[in-house]
This record gives sequence, C-alpha cells and structure tokens, in this order.
Amino acid sequence: MTKKKILIAFGDKVRELRKEKGLSQEELSFKADLHRTYIGMIERAEKNITLTNIEKIAKALDVKVKDLFDETR
Repeated sequence: MTKKKILIAFGDKVRELRKEKGLSQEELSFKADLHRTYIGMIERAEKNITLTNIEKIAKALDVKVKDLFDETR
C-alpha cells in the first residue's frame, strides 16, 4: 500500500467510526485531546500521524488500534 493510500484508508476509517459513534470532529478531538483541525487533516489524509496519536484516537472512539487499520473495502 502506498503512503498516500494508507493515509486515505486510515482517514476514511476514522471518519466512518466517528460518524458511527455520532461524534463531530470537535467532540472526537476533545475526547482524544487533539486539536479539531488536526482530526480534519487526518480524515482528509493530510497528516501522517504518530502511533501515540493513533492510540489516542482509538481510545476516544472506544476501539482497538488495529480496528483503525482493518480495511472494509
């Protein structure tokens, strides 16, 4: 998987799970202790984020880290 493809797949998965939980980007950012614009950049595949922030997002979404990488396509 190319760098851009993995960022797109990850961002899409974060958006999908966030919407399933009924959270806005702002609500997710608050729960994950990250900036709202940062969440938007992740969902648009504009940021290559750290493992620490991946873990924060997983905890905020109440999923396992691996669930953010499971492809549904």
